[in-house]
Amino acid sequence: MKKVIITAAVTGSFPTKEMNPAVPYTPAEIAAAAVDCCRAGAAIVHIHVREPETGRPAFRLDLFMEVVERIRQKCNLIINLTTSGFNLQGDDIIAQRLQPLSLKPELCSLDIGSMNFHDRAFINPPEWGQAAVKSMREAGVKPEIEVFDIGHIYQALAFIEKDAFESPPYFQLCMGVRWGIEASPENLLFMKSKLPPGAEWSVLGVGKSQLAMIGMALILGGHIRVGFEDNLYIRKGEPAKSNAQFVEMAAELAHRFQRDVATPDEARSILGIKKQV
Repeated sequence: MKKVIITAAVTGSFPTKEMNPAVPYTPAEIAAAAVDCCRAGAAIVHIHVREPETGRPAFRLDLFMEVVERIRQKCNLIINLTTSGFNLQGDDIIAQRLQPLSLKPELCSLDIGSMNFHDRAFINPPEWGQAAVKSMREAGVKPEIEVFDIGHIYQALAFIEKDAFESPPYFQLCMGVRWGIEASPENLLFMKSKLPPGAEWSVLGVGKSQLAMIGMALILGGHIRVGFEDNLYIRKGEPAKSNAQFVEMAAELAHRFQRDVATPDEARSILGIKKQV
């Protein structure tokens, strides 16, 4: 079985230090968490940024830039910048969401389906998907296609039929997000069955579903994502001490399932990524 790629999603938009004091806010904290995850076995780091003083969700290019520069100074991680723009406002949301492409990450998340998300609507209209797919291809950035339900896969397939993505397409199956698809073995098998031949895919499980979902992904030949964006507890009732602790757990689980852990360069080869310079 091929080597497993571990992604660390180190902060996200929702977790706070009140929930777990180890959640990183500042660019220095986020970058340090990413570097520690690399040492623990992660090949990819998924980056959101926060307002450093308050921890509120941010989408400032200067903060993304500082995080990227700090990580690149320290390690060889594949950097995956969010384009979700969940908290953005203004007249040209699409242009704002595409700003991270200017930093030349090797991956960017791509949400192409709308949904109710916790207590808000997560809006990804057709014109967003079309603009993002075109802009990422022109920038040489590989999309990580985040899907929260089966219809999102069908929307991605419509782009794949038009050869809009470089091969292989890369999916993140997001399981257990409130009002998205439930995190269950049956649903994960169903989602996997709808992926196109040759696609690479990773799985995340939110909260208590994390361990079961990444365990199934390891058995089925997929890749896995862990980190504070998805879960704050390393086991029931025990807050995780760091993002790296999640990566260490995931790497140990991979070894128990006879899956070797991919280095960043091996992950680039698996995903068909040309390293940005």
